[in-house]
Amino acid sequence: QNLTKVSEFILEGFFDNPHLQGLYIMVSLCLYLTAVLSNSFVIIATIVHPPLHSPMYFFISNLAILDLVGISSVLPKMVENLILGKNIISFEGCVAQLYTFTFSVSTELILLTVMSYDRYLAICQPLHYITIMRKGTCISLMAGVWGISTINSLVNTLLVAQLDFCGPILVQNFLCEVPPVLALSCSSTYVSEIMIYMADTILGIGNFLLVILSYCLIITTILKIQGSAGKWKAFSTCSSHLAVVGLFYSTIIYTYIQPTSTPLQKKNKTLSIVYALVTPTLNPLIYSLRNKVIKGVFWKIVPFHKT
Repeated sequence: QNLTKVSEFILEGFFDNPHLQGLYIMVSLCLYLTAVLSNSFVIIATIVHPPLHSPMYFFISNLAILDLVGISSVLPKMVENLILGKNIISFEGCVAQLYTFTFSVSTELILLTVMSYDRYLAICQPLHYITIMRKGTCISLMAGVWGISTINSLVNTLLVAQLDFCGPILVQNFLCEVPPVLALSCSSTYVSEIMIYMADTILGIGNFLLVILSYCLIITTILKIQGSAGKWKAFSTCSSHLAVVGLFYSTIIYTYIQPTSTPLQKKNKTLSIVYALVTPTLNPLIYSLRNKVIKGVFWKIVPFHKT
């Protein structure tokens, strides 16, 4: 049977009130500008400021790069659609956005686990931290993180790209990601569904359990420290990372514990809006506001700051 392949998709969009379109555009632009400036500052600060040349800040700067990539793949297109008043994306653009979004989410899952391991070594194995977390080790860990995520997102994207799409063309989300795009295919999606299930199990549940294990060991070690000042000093070294982990995983838990009566597309939108827009904006702010060293670098850069 001849199939007429689609050349574009229609995104359902996140904003429903057309009368507030101007407000939506301004909020989206402010959100994007905040994310770009804050993440760029973290990256530049870790490069030019010698006290930030440590494994922890190396991983933080990689997280900032990841956040820039993730939000830049979604927000500019969303703002363009708001300005034009139509939620259309080409097939090639949808595939590219699907790849980038899948890559950013899977990379953050693994990166947060690596950062938990870094905090575990710093608090639980302080005497061996410098010898273990050497420059070569950090580069190898990040190469593994980016490599695994690249392979995972590439495989899932190629599986989606080779599917047949002959209508409908309405993606029930404000961006292209695997589940809502698979729902539009008129060919078998069995292999893609199996790969998604494996990725969710290995990258999602597996990394979550590793993070929980790391912080169980960290908390156990902190409780053994004598004096409240020592305990607080040890906890403060991982408080920012714990806040980012809590923000990231709480969105997943919130999405999947909602009542079954909640429409699936509403769950997908809630999850995607946090992954794609909120988390990349808040991550650098959390690290900056809770870190005296980064705040010190900021005040040195600000031209009107007085000592």
